[in-house]
Amino acid sequence: MKTPFERCPPVWPKLLGAAVAGGFATLFVARNFFPNEKKISHRIHADYSVSDDAFVRTVGQMLGPPLLAGNKVTALQNGDEIFPAMLEGIRSARTSITFENFLLKEGRVSDEFAAALVERANAGVQVHFLQDALGCDDVRNRAMNLLRRSKVELEVFRFFNLTMNYRTHRKILVIDGRVGFIGGVGIADDWQGDGRRRGYWRDSHYRVEGPAVGQIQQAFMDNWIETRGHLLHGDDYFPKLEKAGEDICQIFKSSAGEGSDSARLMLLISIAAARQHIRIANAYFIPDQLCRETLIEACRRGVKVEVIVPGSDIDAQLVRSVGKARWPALMEAGVRFYEYQPGRFHCKYLLVDDCWASVGSANLDNRSMSLNEEANLNVLDHKFVAMHTKVFEDDKQQSREVTLADWRRRPWNEKVRGRLGAVLRSQM
Repeated sequence: MKTPFERCPPVWPKLLGAAVAGGFATLFVARNFFPNEKKISHRIHADYSVSDDAFVRTVGQMLGPPLLAGNKVTALQNGDEIFPAMLEGIRSARTSITFENFLLKEGRVSDEFAAALVERANAGVQVHFLQDALGCDDVRNRAMNLLRRSKVELEVFRFFNLTMNYRTHRKILVIDGRVGFIGGVGIADDWQGDGRRRGYWRDSHYRVEGPAVGQIQQAFMDNWIETRGHLLHGDDYFPKLEKAGEDICQIFKSSAGEGSDSARLMLLISIAAARQHIRIANAYFIPDQLCRETLIEACRRGVKVEVIVPGSDIDAQLVRSVGKARWPALMEAGVRFYEYQPGRFHCKYLLVDDCWASVGSANLDNRSMSLNEEANLNVLDHKFVAMHTKVFEDDKQQSREVTLADWRRRPWNEKVRGRLGAVLRSQM
């Protein structure tokens, strides 16, 4: 006869499993919700404007690579302009293609990009594609499998990762080391069109020629070396770059490995140095307390501040509600808000005092400011900012202004989402 102890199944496997699961859960929460890097929390005061040499030195020497003269930047609006320009660039490649991407979804657009990359690889061009694991709908979708079976060097960024954070949100493409593309576009069918249809994205991307292309290439190498452990160098990737235009540019990147607060500091310094006008267009606008205070202080200096954000057509209603919950103090200070109406708004650009612009992949939220790998193109040029101001005004014409009275009348479910979702703001 078996004893009572022999008749009972052993409990240690369950206890061990529970301990392992609990350990992983604790590690996941700690890594995602309790970062150990200190952040700037004191007020940022600038006794210089964005047009002063002191601003150029601060941004170029303290926060990133130097601003370089002699560039030509061409702004591309929406999939109708962006995709043909990028595909033309890929098909023109003769020596190398480096491509780092966040969002990729199976469909006609991703198939077309994959086919163009494979064709160039078969023609002898060195093609390197780095795709973020979290941004891909399936790392074994049709386009990814085509690339995997080809001569393209394909890597998935941080596929095995215990956090939702520290993704590469960069969207950078470099052709022969001479022509670069940078901005916010996703490689997906819902970026097609002119940005004025429900369910389709309004977005901006930028074609760069000149010395700043070398900085775009370096931003790619940053994550390629981490993932692949292989150095790409020489004239095929870093050729001598001649003057191509009159734009003064800098490719500003941020990453956890180099101090994730740098993108936030660049934004804060730009706002603090504003003297006339701040125009913000951003897909996910959830400013932290210091950013709100810096914008309010700008209003008190007499700076006109305008912000364009998505309307009801958005892929993240919780993010929208949490962001709007932070508007009233800004509105009372004089910030004017506009919600884009025709389609989904994915632009990320900042224009300051008619001479300084920051455009690219970074949203104005904690995820972009502190958690993700981002890359922005900064431009110091009156003509470029004047051109982009027209884009802003066009976007504003397609938007509805939200007054403080409108904000107070917003639906109850939006108010509830905003309050409850605030506890997750560090992850947005």
